[in-house]
Amino acid sequence: MRKTRKCAFCGKEFTCNSGSQKYCSEHCAEAAKAQRKKKQQDFIKAVEPAIDIASQEYLTFSKAAILMGCTRQYVYKLVNEGKLTASRISSRMAFIRKTDIEQMLAGNPYHRVLPGSSTNKASKKSSTPSSSLSSEKGNNHGVESALKFSEPLEYISGEDVMAIYKVKKSWLYASAKRNDIPMCKIAGKNYYSRKHMDELFGVTAEIEALTEWLTTKGAETLYSTTKESLRTQAYRRHIPTKREYGKTYYSKKHLDELFRPDLKASDAYCTTAEAAEKYGMTRSNICVIIKKEKITKIKVGVQNLIVKEELEKVMAERLAQFGSYRVQ
Repeated sequence: MRKTRKCAFCGKEFTCNSGSQKYCSEHCAEAAKAQRKKKQQDFIKAVEPAIDIASQEYLTFSKAAILMGCTRQYVYKLVNEGKLTASRISSRMAFIRKTDIEQMLAGNPYHRVLPGSSTNKASKKSSTPSSSLSSEKGNNHGVESALKFSEPLEYISGEDVMAIYKVKKSWLYASAKRNDIPMCKIAGKNYYSRKHMDELFGVTAEIEALTEWLTTKGAETLYSTTKESLRTQAYRRHIPTKREYGKTYYSKKHLDELFRPDLKASDAYCTTAEAAEKYGMTRSNICVIIKKEKITKIKVGVQNLIVKEELEKVMAERLAQFGSYRVQ
């Protein structure tokens, strides 16, 4: 009785004629062979740049990015900041020495820095030997963190941290571990250094003085914007933000200065779209007229507000002179 197998290429069941048959037809066998050959060629294409780089001392920015495992733009950033040395040969050609990359990496060893701390290697070496702490294995992390600081620290419980700084429990644990916040365990509860929590979660005096805050949804509704645009504007214009219980809040005062809802609600101004609809023109034509006639406009967010009085006066003159509003 002949055995049935699944084709190694298409997955269909077939009756095999011999014990070594893997494919249901010659077509599948040829297709599988072509696929193996393509994988080999792709592997060679991927390895060739690395092999070439290994034998070169002077690298272009693209090859330096491949060697470092980053993007070419990041290599340009390192050069502009003076962290990496590059030599310009012409207006369109520059090279980086492999030895300069190795020197840059050797001169910047990785080390974790606590927020607001200025500990160095000498202070770490002078800490208490780990043998004296072996009896308290459960508290090693908190005790070792506390030994890095010579000054006495004030500790508060995790519940107090969540109440004071308005953070979630999961966010508290993750942030404390990530930033190596000094902590200790008493009666099964975690206590954290108040000084370091102030530096990590505390707000500045400027932000603390603000009284009106808007959630993301509230800002989207009030200013007719999107979440992505709101985040971009807040980043570019340095709008104060704060985070409470996993939600982001934006300063209403600064958003009002950016989006100017008072001007939008005023009858003295109109947008480009409103002017185009009123005079039966395109937005491009309105923009050309504004630029040509030097009509006053105010930039509000991503929109331009036009002074209605000046626009109506210009449009009336164009109608009397040319018989239409169109751009001549």
